[in-house]
Amino acid sequence: MPAESSVPAETHGHFVCDDWQESPLGPQDGPVRLARALVANTYSGAIEATRTTCAYTIAYTVPEDGSTPTTGFCTGIQLLTGTVAGRTGTFVLEERATFTPEGVECAFTVVPTHTADPLRRLAGSGSYTARHGERKVAYRFAHELG
Repeated sequence: MPAESSVPAETHGHFVCDDWQESPLGPQDGPVRLARALVANTYSGAIEATRTTCAYTIAYTVPEDGSTPTTGFCTGIQLLTGTVAGRTGTFVLEERATFTPEGVECAFTVVPTHTADPLRRLAGSGSYTARHGERKVAYRFAHELG
């Protein structure tokens, strides 16, 4: 009898940014400005997690006129302790995002871990679109628990 192929569960939910602490990195007078942001989020839906730990490195593209940057990109790592599909544990998301004056487009991937944690075999990826000024952000998450 052939083995059944594993199909990722297509799920969704939302998160709310609980805290955002941003500080500049390096020179701030060039065409690109770097910053670091330490962030905490609370997830509901497919992922249930409170006060995650997240660090972003942000590259702001400065307009030629020197005005406040409104475009750029960032990468981040987010540590979540919570529940996915009834299993409680800890996992890590790697995030890559671009932003414009309208908002942020982000894709994330579960980073494989080699621990004894109940979520150690979690695999998956997802995305979200955040609009500036909106605290509640919807996400989609396709995952397998292995």
